Amino acid sequence: MGEANVSRNTSFFKVVKGEFKKIVWPNFPTLMKQTWTVIFISTIVGGIVASIDVAYLFIVQNVLGIV
Repeated sequence: MGEANVSRNTSFFKVVKGEFKKIVWPNFPTLMKQTWTVIFISTIVGGIVASIDVAYLFIVQNVLGIV
């Protein structure tokens, strides 16, 4: 029973190794462009979430009178 698991694990890792060879890795300029795009979009989304949070805080504190 132990030999069957070893054989199955070995086969699995051979398949994974074969799939990794199919991957087309980005070159450095593409990687930098995509990295800066992710940072930019994340900053924008973070700003939107922070703005909504401040608006809700204002509503709760001033309109509802809850501190």
